[in-house]
Amino acid sequence: MSLNKQEILLSSGTNELEIVKFEVGHNIFGINVMKVREIIQPVEITKVPHSHSHVEGMITLRGEILPVIDLFSFFNVEHGEEEKQEKYIVTEFNKRKIVFHTGAVSQIHRVSWEEIEKPTALNQGLERHMTGIIKLDGTMIFLPDYEKIIFDLESESGLDPYHVKDEKFDQRRTDKKLIIVEDSPLLLRLLVEKLNEAGYNNIVSFENGKDAYEHALELIEDGTPLQEKVDLMITDIEMPQMDGHRLTKLLKDNPLSAGMPILIFSSLITDDLRHKGEQVGADEQISKPELNELIEKLDKYIFQNQ
Repeated sequence: MSLNKQEILLSSGTNELEIVKFEVGHNIFGINVMKVREIIQPVEITKVPHSHSHVEGMITLRGEILPVIDLFSFFNVEHGEEEKQEKYIVTEFNKRKIVFHTGAVSQIHRVSWEEIEKPTALNQGLERHMTGIIKLDGTMIFLPDYEKIIFDLESESGLDPYHVKDEKFDQRRTDKKLIIVEDSPLLLRLLVEKLNEAGYNNIVSFENGKDAYEHALELIEDGTPLQEKVDLMITDIEMPQMDGHRLTKLLKDNPLSAGMPILIFSSLITDDLRHKGEQVGADEQISKPELNELIEKLDKYIFQNQ
């Protein structure tokens, strides 16, 4: 099954996403179509000595060697009788290609980010690796935080997933006000720590685009342009309630907020998808996990007229 992402959600800023629904045991999960390159039948795996227990091994696909993560193992679920329906979901995000071993894959659903709820401690103990939950036709669909899954596996294997270089402190940055919109507590913490280290310590953060947008509206209530109160905004794309594309479009369409630079920092920045950020007016798009590149671009927009 191949997915042509150029044909899906050509219009950016609609606050919608397409999810591919799949099973792991008795649980139903979803993944953003924008992360999926294709869905294939399981193929022969080459085991890798000393790899993480949840990493099944490597496969060769069109000349590329890709790691396979077993979501049955990760979520502590045994492979059932439906083993013949199992699939490999080939993904691309964070400038990497990863394969996830799942159960049966069913249809694609279009949903609004407003329909996605935050996970709670009541959700079968899965909440630590979930970014959201959708209730669709009486079924609960879990949306895993795939970036956190990769981060945890690599961290447990002694790797540094974000391989961040030390940033030199610059006094000029200390009075610059930033807004960060990021729903992942892990990445928000890494971002704030790295920005503080560089000198950016005047930061207001929000976990979804809706809260950030309402904050921006409050700041411009008196008719003052937003760029006179906030130097720059950094936003993720995938967030419950309102995604980063919708947030960017709303702010860029408003004359009072259009002048504030907006940098999109997301795992979904690829050659195929970059046009979506351009359509909504983003000033710059940087792929996670390139924190050092993010700070370079941040400096460029804040100090370009100084």
